Amino acid sequence: MAMKYTKEHEWVRMDGAVAVIGITAHAAEQLGDVVFVELPAQGAKFKQNAEMAVVESVKAASDVFAPISGEIVEANQAIVDDPSLVNGDPMGAAWFVKMKPSNAGEIAALMDEAQYREFTENA
Repeated sequence: MAMKYTKEHEWVRMDGAVAVIGITAHAAEQLGDVVFVELPAQGAKFKQNAEMAVVESVKAASDVFAPISGEIVEANQAIVDDPSLVNGDPMGAAWFVKMKPSNAGEIAALMDEAQYREFTENA
């Protein structure tokens, strides 16, 4: 499945039955140099659009919202240990969490890449 995107600049990619979630390259660029990441604990449950994580840069602190509802099955300790990874590979190795979705329909309703590109160009 291709990546899906939110208006809050999170991305979701399904990997089997697990959703991999992170922030977009656009978000990482807007934040500037990321210096701190706080992620939820394994087993934490979130409803779609709930505050899920915090990312801080030299410019600002920003909440990361759950793009879908579900339960955290893994958090990416690598970006907690080295927040600069978020700037280096936000759409790949710097994923934030892996989540077991509780409502697959939420993923289908998110923006595709073309819609997200248009959204960021017109923002």
